[in-house]
Amino acid sequence: MLFALLCPVSRSRLPLAPDARLPTRDFFKCAILRTYMTRPLQLLQLVHFIRNATRQPSLRELAQRAGRSPFHLQREFQRLVRESPKQYALRLRLEHAAARLLVGEPAVLAVALDSGFVHHEVFTRAFRRRFGVTPAAYRTRALAKLDRTARLRHSRLSNAFTPCLTLFHLPTREQPRSSPMPTLNVTLEQRAPVSALIMRRRVSRTQVPATLAECYGEIVGVMHQQSLAYAGRPFARYPAVSYGLITIEPGLPITGKARNEGAVEAITLPGGSILVGLHSGKYEQLDETYAALERWMEQNRAKPAGAPWESYLNDPADFPDPADWRTEICWPVAP
Repeated sequence: MLFALLCPVSRSRLPLAPDARLPTRDFFKCAILRTYMTRPLQLLQLVHFIRNATRQPSLRELAQRAGRSPFHLQREFQRLVRESPKQYALRLRLEHAAARLLVGEPAVLAVALDSGFVHHEVFTRAFRRRFGVTPAAYRTRALAKLDRTARLRHSRLSNAFTPCLTLFHLPTREQPRSSPMPTLNVTLEQRAPVSALIMRRRVSRTQVPATLAECYGEIVGVMHQQSLAYAGRPFARYPAVSYGLITIEPGLPITGKARNEGAVEAITLPGGSILVGLHSGKYEQLDETYAALERWMEQNRAKPAGAPWESYLNDPADFPDPADWRTEICWPVAP
């Protein structure tokens, strides 16, 4: 719709003649719009570069790589990732360090140096500012509270999804490859209950990406303060949905005994009969997979037994084509 409004020629259903040319003004309007629409996917490539760099690149280096001025890159990156490039790189270094401490790395200094911090004191201050606890205290509590299996699983999951916690529900605006059938399959499974930490928000649909990023950040902080471990992929549950505002509960599955802290609440996701839909494609198409689950319930005379939730199975920055993004939708049903 917006493209049609800005580019009058596109409103016509008639094909252009081979020698037809857009008026200069309309041509530049369309070119600017195409550039704007592809920026989120282009910036995802930059996110991937930052997380795999052997050192923290400067803003000027990133701007040159992206073909933008430092000012515009900083603004666009902040809008997409909800962090500046420097903040994003620092968060990844601290998360990586925390995962290594959790599995029992013997020397805090060695972890600090390997994570790119030049001094032990600098590392300790940054770690405490991020997680509310010193590195040594965090490791001591975690080793006493969690078994080795839980700690190794945490390390694996941390490396897999903490770099992309601010990227879920990213609006693409444009998709290189279409996904005409985003629902890959629908199955009825028996699952065990899962402990989790959540936050609850009442927001509009356009606020969902920012809300997920904000809530996941707060939940991760509480997890580290309580020396808990990741037990599964990030999710978002939807207890109430209306035409205007929706109630959303971003959460993280956990291992360990958790307690409520501030707006962060310890819950248990229900087990039993769970209808599971595997979604392939951009987040804007998730409603099609929700509709497929509802049709399955109607055809099989099943009734919902609770609010549905969606788990984000892969990292948008690792897959440049949104058609490759995977989301699992879970919906409890009455036995």
